[in-house]
Amino acid sequence: MARQAHYERGSEDRMTSDVAVLQDTGISLYIHVPFCQTKCPYCDFNTYQGIEGLMSPFLEALVAEIAAWGRSLGGPPVNTVFFGGGTPSYLPDGSLGEIMAAVGGSFQLRDDAEITVEANPGDLTPAKAASLLGQGINRVSIGVQSLDNDLLNLLGRRHDADGAIAAFRTVSEAGFDNVNLDLIYGLPRQTLGQWQDTLQRLAELEPTHISLYCLTVEEGTPLHRWVEQGQVPRPDADLAADMYQYARDILGERGYHHYEISNWSKPGLPSRHNLAYWRNVPYLGVGPGAHSCLVGYRFWDMDSPRGYIAAANEWAGKVGSTVDAITGEWLELVGPVGGHEPIDADLAAAETMFLGLRLLDGLDLAEASGQMGVNLGERYRSQIDDLLRLGLLEQEDTVIRLHPSAYLIANQVFTRFLD
Repeated sequence: MARQAHYERGSEDRMTSDVAVLQDTGISLYIHVPFCQTKCPYCDFNTYQGIEGLMSPFLEALVAEIAAWGRSLGGPPVNTVFFGGGTPSYLPDGSLGEIMAAVGGSFQLRDDAEITVEANPGDLTPAKAASLLGQGINRVSIGVQSLDNDLLNLLGRRHDADGAIAAFRTVSEAGFDNVNLDLIYGLPRQTLGQWQDTLQRLAELEPTHISLYCLTVEEGTPLHRWVEQGQVPRPDADLAADMYQYARDILGERGYHHYEISNWSKPGLPSRHNLAYWRNVPYLGVGPGAHSCLVGYRFWDMDSPRGYIAAANEWAGKVGSTVDAITGEWLELVGPVGGHEPIDADLAAAETMFLGLRLLDGLDLAEASGQMGVNLGERYRSQIDDLLRLGLLEQEDTVIRLHPSAYLIANQVFTRFLD
């Protein structure tokens, strides 16, 4: 069924069940774990330290929410699972297996599902790595952030460079053959030489996947306060651009495919979970603050862990069987959901364009138009022609893609499709 037809149907006259669509597409499942042993000064995610006493009731509520969504959505196939946070590896041993059992009992977990857990290097002992494998995890994403100890101290990380390298080797020796390493660049006081050294050492490890994120100084974080007070220098945007270009050069030389603005992988091993976001296909988020995008609505769970626990348990006790259609009125009855917004046909088309353009191999307009049920090339002809003339896009047959010169200013491209 074309997605455009779905977005244009009124909630009262839908001819087919919204949730039935998910049986064909399947979903990606994001599971948010809000606990951290310590919260990093640059982080503005919905995470907390010092609330370990809530871990047990959180797990009970999370399992209940997963089961309730399984009943509500008719247990569609799950293509990928991603444990994010927070620090999922900080949970008591066996917790992830308990959660995965709930997923398998409530949804159709595909045999080849990609199942990722984010982890701090210090948590990844040989016993922990073996336990993760035994609990059904098949991909690990390690928060390295830097291989310079002074910068790690600035970031408030609990590990040092040697510990990060040891963590990668530990999970590799345990049997994980799909490992992502996260790094941050554009840090205060970070030199190009430090960045080059970090990337060279990281590339020598040959992880299957590397994610590189430019630091954003978020309001409300300790790092923002330090910068505003002059305790820490503001990041240098020009230097960050040089760091990004160096990363493109060295990772390309090492055989990595630069498949998304911030992500590189060995051939054939991109993050399937993140591809689901960029391809604008359905995903469900569970846990405090987790976001979802399903059948014409975007919605999100409440942030407060305590509020979430109470609301998830209350809702799970009320849910009967599959709903006929997800509507705004229905979402207001879902206890842990803190807010929602409809995705109309215009927004759905725009998101398909700019999310697809994050993938550097490009967006096939013919394929995307078939999925949406509208000719996107004609709908956005003026924007595409302008961006081609400015050299920010390039086109080959029906495929459009960002020009490499636009990678660092991609948002200037994306906003054109929202005009």
